[in-house]
Amino acid sequence: MVPVLAAVAALLALPMLLYPVYLMKIFCFTIFAASFNFLLGFAGIMSFGQAALFGTAAYLTAHAAKEWALPPEAAIGVGIAAALVLGLVMGIFAIRRRGIYQAMITLAIAQMVYFVYVQAGFTHGEDGIQSVPRGTLLGLIDLRDDTNVYWLCAAAMLGVLFGLRRLINSPFGMMLIAIRDNERRALSLGHNVDAYKLAAFGIAAFCAGVAGSMSAVVFQLATLSGVHWHLSGETVLMALIGGIGTFSGPLIGAAVLVTMQHFLSPFGAWIVAIHGAVFVLCVLLFRDGLLPHAQALAANLRRPDARPKAVGAPQAMEAIGQ
Repeated sequence: MVPVLAAVAALLALPMLLYPVYLMKIFCFTIFAASFNFLLGFAGIMSFGQAALFGTAAYLTAHAAKEWALPPEAAIGVGIAAALVLGLVMGIFAIRRRGIYQAMITLAIAQMVYFVYVQAGFTHGEDGIQSVPRGTLLGLIDLRDDTNVYWLCAAAMLGVLFGLRRLINSPFGMMLIAIRDNERRALSLGHNVDAYKLAAFGIAAFCAGVAGSMSAVVFQLATLSGVHWHLSGETVLMALIGGIGTFSGPLIGAAVLVTMQHFLSPFGAWIVAIHGAVFVLCVLLFRDGLLPHAQALAANLRRPDARPKAVGAPQAMEAIGQ
């Protein structure tokens, strides 16, 4: 209960100190980074197609709310369901290959999805779907109030993070980690590895769908930037900065990246070069991410004579390095 109470206390205090929309963007990106972190850090699957899932959920949620006049809970459900179906389709093709070929399949499918949304009429091209109505959640909570949307985003983020934590600590999660560490041994023991990997794709797609749907509600907007492969690169960067294979790493990575985008926006196009420099520095100096190094440093300060190892997923970081 201690982490839960600490998280609730922080969520209560943060809106008094920071702009709520800024915090909501961090929450949405945390969920998005958690989807990639789950795939690579715990299932050992490299995916460069997360942006397609995020953008699909955002577009369908925005379209359902604006054109079909669905209530927000139904519109969000439509977006998540669409992302889940796309993620399963992507997974069916991706699990047939390993390593870089697997990553390239996900990227190719994501580019195909991007082309479809460029041509589709309901997306309105580069203008996107604007002025998405927020409506009233469950007929009780007015989402036109930023405070209510803030708590909805916070609840979604906590639900995803704690849900993934519980899932990884379950027999299913232990099996995923076993497959990540030694797939041939899992096969030799008679486990259906492909089914586990496809389920992992579905779970990650669900999380990316939650992030995309919440983004459409928060910003009342869905554009092509949410489907572009650059966004997939950003989720890799967020997971890497925070720490691959950790539960709180996506939150730290999202906070760092969103803060950089917020304060470095006057630099214009140079922000991309700055992102690249940060990526290189993290790979060189913080191989396991900021969170594992902070944990190792704290343990070292508590026990000066000990040499604790940084937690994380070395196998996942090897994949990132390659």
